[in-house]
Amino acid sequence: MSLNSAKSWLRKNPQVRTIRIAASDLNGQPRGKRVPTRFADKVVDDGTRFPLSVLNLDIWGEDIDDSPLVFDTGDADGVLRPTERGFLPMPWLSAPTALLPIWMFHDDGRPFEGDPRHALRRVLERYRARGLTPVAAMELEFFLIDDSGKTLEVPISPRSGKRRKAAEVMSIRALDAFDQFFTDLYDACEAMDIPADTAISEAGLGQFEINLVHQDDALRAADDAWLFKMLVKGLARRHGFAASFMAKPYEDYPGSGLHVHFSVLDSDGRNIFNDGGPRGSDALRHAVAGCLDAMHDSMLIFAPHANSYDRLVPGNHAPTGICWAYENRTAAIRIPSGAPGARRIEHRVAGGDVNPYLHLAAVLGAALSGLEDRSEPPQPVTGNAYALDLPQVPSTWSTAIDAFEKSPVMQRIFHQDLMRNLVLTKRQEVFYMSDVTPQEQVEIYLDTV
Repeated sequence: MSLNSAKSWLRKNPQVRTIRIAASDLNGQPRGKRVPTRFADKVVDDGTRFPLSVLNLDIWGEDIDDSPLVFDTGDADGVLRPTERGFLPMPWLSAPTALLPIWMFHDDGRPFEGDPRHALRRVLERYRARGLTPVAAMELEFFLIDDSGKTLEVPISPRSGKRRKAAEVMSIRALDAFDQFFTDLYDACEAMDIPADTAISEAGLGQFEINLVHQDDALRAADDAWLFKMLVKGLARRHGFAASFMAKPYEDYPGSGLHVHFSVLDSDGRNIFNDGGPRGSDALRHAVAGCLDAMHDSMLIFAPHANSYDRLVPGNHAPTGICWAYENRTAAIRIPSGAPGARRIEHRVAGGDVNPYLHLAAVLGAALSGLEDRSEPPQPVTGNAYALDLPQVPSTWSTAIDAFEKSPVMQRIFHQDLMRNLVLTKRQEVFYMSDVTPQEQVEIYLDTV
């Protein structure tokens, strides 16, 4: 959306009384300001300012103690400018309100490389330099939760007045139990231009999944996921319960994942993963190899929180072995079946608690490294990957931080400043989370991630 189009949107929506301007921090949290509508033109034309350090806060919203962005620089400001998305309605609020997504730059116009949206931009620029365009879509799992009592429960169904007592995989009844919520959610997605597709009931207690449609603009795909998470959580509260993308709210049920499907188009619009058959091209194998090579060191992106590692239990719908396979959901990388023209890679490792910008940057960046190096993967596995002797992803938060910090593979994908900021953030969170009980973890993560 152009600046003039953004202003025009506001003129066409005079009922909007205030706006929110928000950018994603490293944890995927929206950070920004509330502004009266009469000052919106100034924000559109000139942007706004807040400290660079605001995009580098911990999960509690606190400064990072050792961050060079705070006292060492006098807590200097950055300039935040509107993204291409322009204004969007915020249907989860009672008063008519618009959201303006923004991202951060330096005063001289350079991107602030600590901004996670810029991390994805960097990767996409590498693709463009090779005449390539990623096409990406995300599948997001989340829980609907009644958190009003001492323990988490499935909300009471507005239709039956009862609670589900067990998971119901792909149950129409489970979807119908919250029909008004899902109807309002799809209406809100239409209003926000988020391409929400199929919804299903999942394997967890009160767990659902919604797929977002493939986009040939990966920045927009990440925007969609970020906005969708904000919308689902906000709209659920309006319906009287919570929605959470935390990785593992219930000990006895599977956690929530965020799967990304992607292919790559050449300059003529051809899918480079398509060889006309079911196995896929050399380029597909190279991209798979890149994803496998980076998987161990990427786990801080795919499992960024203390609770993330409770989800990574072998045999519980969360891949832990580093492998790939054709049409096999026990593998970390799955090549779905279907028409050759739609040949794609499904990356299945991440939890629902990820930052979508960092997640997509890590996945697409790893795939591009494999394409550039013409890497070859090991043989695809068959059968139950959980039962195989495979190299494993890090099983602890601290191990994942160490692997990410020292990784040449990650240095190839992410700017050194972002890597430093993320490591400092996570080390601070590890320190303060060491005395936190599992129940307190739920309270921290339920509404944030």
